[in-house]
Amino acid sequence: RYVAICNPLRYAAIMTNKMVIKLTVSAWGVAFVLVGILLGLTIRLNRCRTMITNPFCDNASLFKLSCESVFINNVYGLTFTVVLFTASIGSIVLTYTKITVVCLTSKNKTLNSKALKTCSTHLFVYLIMFLCGMLIIILHRFPQYSDYRKLSAILFHIIPGSLNPIIYGVQSKEIKKFLSNLLQSRKILPSL
Repeated sequence: RYVAICNPLRYAAIMTNKMVIKLTVSAWGVAFVLVGILLGLTIRLNRCRTMITNPFCDNASLFKLSCESVFINNVYGLTFTVVLFTASIGSIVLTYTKITVVCLTSKNKTLNSKALKTCSTHLFVYLIMFLCGMLIIILHRFPQYSDYRKLSAILFHIIPGSLNPIIYGVQSKEIKKFLSNLLQSRKILPSL
């Protein structure tokens, strides 16, 4: 988004196939290493319980099955989460700040409108996923709220996925026109 908005004429030169492959391999490589370490720390634990109290099996639920100290796992897991979220949010804030500066200094209304539409929807979807994910992480720390954690774990998989097509679809002219026609026809029908 940053390159497309801030350097649109250089986009093809910057975002080559080679660059896309580098970015993809970097993202997947870092994820595999960090998750591999997390799984390695989890596998080493002996289990003395068998019931997972979540609707699905996640790493924090596996920690709760162990009778051993999970201090190292918790420290690594929290550090992993903080680093991942900080890097993610930091890169978004940095690039969106640069995009905002370009939009404020540019007199091109079309560019500003497109940038605002693209960035606002992306930011909105990201914030929904971030808040849903953080809620689960926070609720894992409070065993007395296990029912809320179960509900939030289910909603984490339903809400962002359900809202994505709505949030991105509202930008489509055809969908806007359809919704506008639908709402106008509903206003006409009750008066008949």
